[in-house]
Amino acid sequence: MNQHNSSCCSKQKSTPHHHTSNEHDDHHHQKEQKHCACSHDQPILSSDNAPIPVSNDTQAVYRIGNMDCPTEEALIRKKLANMAGIIKLEFNLMQRILTVHHKQASLKDIEAALTAIDMAPEPILNFDTEKTADFTPKIKWKQLAFAGVLALAAEITHFMAGPDYRVLILAIVAILLGGLGTYKKGWIALKNFNLNMNALMSFAVTGALLIGQWPEAAMVMVLFTLAEAIEAKSMDRARNAIKNLLSLTPEQATVLQSDGLWLEMEVKNVAIDSVVRVKPGERIALDGEIVSGQSTINQAPITGESLPIEKGIGDPVFAGTINESGSFEYKVTALATQSTLSRIIKAVESAQGTKAQAQRFVDRFAKVYTPLVFIIALCVGLIPPLFMHGIWFDWIYKALVLLVIACPCALVISTPVTIVSGLAVATRYGILIKGGMYLEQGRKLKTLALDKTGTITYGKPKQTDFIVFGTLDSQQIRQIAASIASRSDHPVSKAITLAANDDQITQFKVINFSAILGQGTRGEIEGELWFMGNHRMVKELGVCSNLLDQQIQALEQQGKTVVMLIGPQGVQALFAVADTIKETSIEAITELKKLGIKTVMLTGDNRYTAEVIAKQVGISQAKGNLLPEDKLAVVSELAQSGIVGMVGDGINDAPALAKADIGFAMGAVGTDTAIETADVALMDDDLRKIPQFIRLSKSTFAILVQNITFALAVKIVFFALTFMGEANMWMAVFADIGTSLLVVANGLRLLRK
Repeated sequence: MNQHNSSCCSKQKSTPHHHTSNEHDDHHHQKEQKHCACSHDQPILSSDNAPIPVSNDTQAVYRIGNMDCPTEEALIRKKLANMAGIIKLEFNLMQRILTVHHKQASLKDIEAALTAIDMAPEPILNFDTEKTADFTPKIKWKQLAFAGVLALAAEITHFMAGPDYRVLILAIVAILLGGLGTYKKGWIALKNFNLNMNALMSFAVTGALLIGQWPEAAMVMVLFTLAEAIEAKSMDRARNAIKNLLSLTPEQATVLQSDGLWLEMEVKNVAIDSVVRVKPGERIALDGEIVSGQSTINQAPITGESLPIEKGIGDPVFAGTINESGSFEYKVTALATQSTLSRIIKAVESAQGTKAQAQRFVDRFAKVYTPLVFIIALCVGLIPPLFMHGIWFDWIYKALVLLVIACPCALVISTPVTIVSGLAVATRYGILIKGGMYLEQGRKLKTLALDKTGTITYGKPKQTDFIVFGTLDSQQIRQIAASIASRSDHPVSKAITLAANDDQITQFKVINFSAILGQGTRGEIEGELWFMGNHRMVKELGVCSNLLDQQIQALEQQGKTVVMLIGPQGVQALFAVADTIKETSIEAITELKKLGIKTVMLTGDNRYTAEVIAKQVGISQAKGNLLPEDKLAVVSELAQSGIVGMVGDGINDAPALAKADIGFAMGAVGTDTAIETADVALMDDDLRKIPQFIRLSKSTFAILVQNITFALAVKIVFFALTFMGEANMWMAVFADIGTSLLVVANGLRLLRK
């Protein structure tokens, strides 16, 4: 496959991230790299319809059917990490996806290396959710059951003092039927100097055979294989929590044909701009915009909203939502693979590659713990018989029990199941979290900074005041103002335009229109340059006066936002608009206070408006007249006193969202830039989702701690029992199986929330 050179910014993309004691600074460094302007990383929510290629100059994407455990991840990482040209490896164990970020690396060498460790790679062109999510564990239950029968027969024959050769044959056949895969994986791991659980179990079973514990060796191997099979099925349940989202979209839609007839078509074949008809009770098949009719739609699958929403002509509809009443037609705005629901699923799948701190701790711990226990077991088996007159059989047996105990399976499986369950539950709530690290970090939030317009308020202000300040007549002033305002999508400009339209004010043609960040807009009308902006713009243009200042102050003290129309002869008019507060904002701030989180409002609006709105919703501190760089500076200052979050919905919030430890985007109305920059998207613009996110974060962390503590406690207890001579291999295997199943079940508890 051809590869091409490309350049990127001086900041290199980060290698797999491990937190140090300076975790806070590392996190900011990682976020700065993530949002590098010319990064080749794919945004989690992207409007780009282009597929992710098998290989370009930065990445190759593979599906690996038997990669679903940190054991395989460690093996692959060790095999590929030092290959020439490989920059970074990303693992999505739940979907069995490996992304290799590389620079002119040989794909043949990468694929050969993966094949050599029995991780046969399947190149994929894009993250086709239907394919990547469809993984059912291939477990040979009949063969495993037969192996169990043979192992049990070996035990019974030995107990009844049957011939040794018969016991040995039964045991060996049981081991081959039940554990040949374990031996194969163990051998591959050892060849690559990787001491994983398959290698440990292979050593333990082989050792038991050599010292004559044939029935026990057979039963241990069968039980270990059974445990792996049960764990695979349990992991499949966590995987299905995401996969089941796919069932929300129907496979067919009723589409208008060129001849005027309506035809049932598969949704994957429906093109953009096609017109689709929806009957009452049907699920909507594709994203679109209503062009005829109206209805009430249940949007819970997308936004988590409990109440249906009234929709009419011009309103957006989303794939997977339910048309509860009425019939309507809508124009398709996104392909099936690029619908909002598909993007949510892909985002959750991608989020699994961003590990939580607890998960990184477990991975690092297992990396040290496993070889350390192997060395201890080796010393236990050799030192007492050689130097302390110990009995060889007894001490070797204890060493083998230690090898079984050393398997870190329960430990390493406990964190990913819990994190994925938390991510899936958050999606059900209408909260899109882009990584396990953010889910875990939410519980540490100390301060939350919030934008005002569109976040705390509806962002749809209405014009309340119009005061002529110049020599032109009011009709002409409103014409000029509406002409400039109509070119901007700022809520204040929209309010002025809407008021003019309601009064049937005609507009002039505007040329050379441009926005001035943090101040307003400007444009030329019939050869004259006109400005519309805030108090800062008036000062910058040098046309301010005491009388104007007094008028502005009087309106701002009422909580109104004031903009001026400025022409060649100075300020010609003053417009005041007022926004309305979302009812949910007051509830959200109250809940955040109960959780002990300090709130600060940041806005580009004037100080008086900021203070009025902040007081109404219960925010104790408000900062107004802020430019984007000012918001960034405030967030940087707040970050010095603990973990800080930022909530915003506009492009001017993007720098502060990127700087914050956790950036929250108001997803439904937020700009693409804000959504891509943020770490958490609130799909229905409801601030009450943030306390919900924090509580979910606390629940997830509590379960993580429970799982890790329990798994380690069981290991410690069995270490003690082994040295006391009270533990055997049976007990060790049952303890390992039981612990693994308990931590998985505990992690899956989140799905019931």
